[in-house]
Amino acid sequence: MTKGIALLLAAGSLAALSAPAAAQDTGFSGPWVAGVAGYDKNKAGSSQPDGSNPDRERSADGIVYGAAVGYDVDLGTMVIGAEAELTDSTADSDYADPFTNFGLGTVDAGRDIYVGARAGLKTGPGTMIYAKGGYTNARFNYVGGDGTTNYDQNLDTDGWRVGAGVEQKLGTNLVGKLEYRYSNYRKGEIDFEAAGIADSDRFDIDTDRHQIMAGVGLRF
Repeated sequence: MTKGIALLLAAGSLAALSAPAAAQDTGFSGPWVAGVAGYDKNKAGSSQPDGSNPDRERSADGIVYGAAVGYDVDLGTMVIGAEAELTDSTADSDYADPFTNFGLGTVDAGRDIYVGARAGLKTGPGTMIYAKGGYTNARFNYVGGDGTTNYDQNLDTDGWRVGAGVEQKLGTNLVGKLEYRYSNYRKGEIDFEAAGIADSDRFDIDTDRHQIMAGVGLRF
């Protein structure tokens, strides 16, 4: 978590120091790429807590990092666009009982694929605030069970994501951004790809994910 906070502070300082340069170009049209990193917290959703077992309330925390690409259309005061992101995470849980931890089992967070859209409002020279939403598919390295069988495999989960942030142009092509996003995963399946057999049937889960992210990218 300390590393995540340091990344966010560094990104904020860079945006503040570079704001005058943004006056060179205040548009947000076209393709972009960015590196992203931040704080990652995974825990049981509202349907999972068990008051008799507080260990269900534990979370898997760590650093999330990866890359994003997108394309925006500048409509004047508003900006709309599409984006995709691939990240990995160091978040893990250390509770000894593998079959009760935050509604899934003992897990290490793995890769996460996100595709979605965003809409922004330009609030100043080279500054945009935006909201975003879309589909996320996250993988957890998993030891647990689906109520019948115990597994030590990958757990693939499907869910949705919403978020909000601010983007600042730092020069003609350079941009920085800071955002918060929330994800919820409702369906999961055990991935037996490595064993060469079919995945398990999909089953219900409820897992929340909170992330605070900073990014630096290039517009073309």
